[in-house]
Amino acid sequence: MCLELPSFIDYLKEQKNASKSTVDSYQRDLRRLDSYLADHGVEDVGTVTTTNLNSYILYLEKQGLSSATVSRNVSSMKAFFHYSYRKHEIADDPTETIRAPHIEKKLRGTLSVEEVTRLLEQPSGDSPKELRDRAMLELLYATGLRVSELISLHTEAVHLDLNFVVCSDGGKERVVPFGETARTVLERYLENARMALLKGQESDWLFVNCSGQMMSRQGFWKLVKSYAAKAGITRDITPQTLRHSFAVHLLRNGAPPDSVQEMLGHSDISTTLTYLNPGVDRMQRVYQAAHPRV
Repeated sequence: MCLELPSFIDYLKEQKNASKSTVDSYQRDLRRLDSYLADHGVEDVGTVTTTNLNSYILYLEKQGLSSATVSRNVSSMKAFFHYSYRKHEIADDPTETIRAPHIEKKLRGTLSVEEVTRLLEQPSGDSPKELRDRAMLELLYATGLRVSELISLHTEAVHLDLNFVVCSDGGKERVVPFGETARTVLERYLENARMALLKGQESDWLFVNCSGQMMSRQGFWKLVKSYAAKAGITRDITPQTLRHSFAVHLLRNGAPPDSVQEMLGHSDISTTLTYLNPGVDRMQRVYQAAHPRV
């Protein structure tokens, strides 16, 4: 056995007060790792390298395990090697630079350009509500904003003269451009609909409901569902679907990933790259495991 598990398991039980299911999970994951290392000629825990572990992660993925299961295995190995390092059983922690795979969000569906067009054209009337709805849908697809960012926009955040919007993301501000179509429908909404919805009230919110209050996430979610049904889109979509579609359509049309990352407000470029190719994370680990000058 390469990995000395008994003392680590005792540590989990006695010092971490881990539940039986957690302990069983760690044991199962680490025994599988131990078997893999033995099959590849690694017989001493002190000789385990980062390359060994990256290769093991690739092995798990090739077995068809889900990202969540692989991530759990990475957590198990990290916990074990952190413990071994703290106990001075190994000179270096080989998991220090190991990263778990991104767990794909279940809501990663996108619409085709034709489907997006049909959806955005559904609120086609001149009523204040339809003008507002068209403006919200157009701006969401034009900028890829998060729903929370869209509904919390203030009027001063939209710069129609320069075609960009300033949104706040966790205390940080970012500037996102939009096109002429979005600008046109925003102008129509501001000139012909917003004051009617406010009914004489004052508000800083860009988009307001029929009572003149801030739009809610649930309210916007419902209108997206309604217009999707009218557009003949039978798949289950949400406002997040338009954000995903924004990213995919830009990347497929050649937009630089770092620019799309900035517009989406992603802190990690790998999150953006999953829109371009779901296998990017795996290829990065192949590279890390195999290239001699990483």
